[in-house]
Amino acid sequence: MNPIPFMKWRWVAIALSGLAIVTAVASLSLQQLNWGLDFTGGTLIEVAYSDSADLSSIRSVLAEEGYEGAVVVSFGTDRDVLVRLPDGYSDEQGALMVDKLRSSTDMAIELRRIEFVGPQVGDELRDDGGIAMLTALGLVMLYVAFRFQIKFALGAVFALAHDVTVTLGFFSLTGLEFDLTVLAALLAVVGYSLNDTIVVSDRIRENLRKIRRAEAIDVINISLTETLGRTLVTSLTTLLVLAALALFGGEMIFGFAVALLVGVTVGTYSSMYVASTTLLQLGVSKEDVMVPEREGADQEGMLP
Repeated sequence: MNPIPFMKWRWVAIALSGLAIVTAVASLSLQQLNWGLDFTGGTLIEVAYSDSADLSSIRSVLAEEGYEGAVVVSFGTDRDVLVRLPDGYSDEQGALMVDKLRSSTDMAIELRRIEFVGPQVGDELRDDGGIAMLTALGLVMLYVAFRFQIKFALGAVFALAHDVTVTLGFFSLTGLEFDLTVLAALLAVVGYSLNDTIVVSDRIRENLRKIRRAEAIDVINISLTETLGRTLVTSLTTLLVLAALALFGGEMIFGFAVALLVGVTVGTYSSMYVASTTLLQLGVSKEDVMVPEREGADQEGMLP
């Protein structure tokens, strides 16, 4: 099989990635993210209906009663309902809301729990989430530098930062709620993209050592062609599962599934173009991956 000239289109890929990152950063700067209850604070109420609950009817009742910004989702079965009220509502107002829901239906409604998340806790979660993301990127860089070489580490970190920034920009542009499940998905994207990048980097290192007369750009094209089948099969099967979760998993994990859908798609692209293009621009060569000979090896080999 003739190698596919992936690197022939690297300047187009650089332009697309640059445009995506600039758009994401601009959106994050101007309108930020639609922070969920986990970060902004508020009241969480879980109720159980005696029969299937009509979420549209519940939303209409809450809107008529003046509960602005209330988020109503299914929780577990179709009888369990989770209501999220924004910051400013107390536990007493949450209990009063349940009474109003009871008066609007003939079904019995059981109050399972009422939890209040203060805005200070939300700020701490947001800060801790950012620190966790930066720590993950730093550890990734150290790991790849130790296992491969510093140029490979920079390529991996650039690819991961690219994936996270584009995914955050997608949530900022679409206005989808950003909560702890989405933050968990971002960390999962880091792991998935890293795994894909390491597979590609390992093949590039192996071919740099094995194919001695080829230029670095040709070695990268050969390596990407050899790993293309594995990359596509892994990504497509993962995307099929995530698409099913997004369509049929309910509102509770919708943001999680969408974040992974975007992250896995962008991560597959970045492992092929962002990481590999970075290697090429940094001037990766055979000398970077050659195993140093042990001192005295030649002399030992000459001994009888």
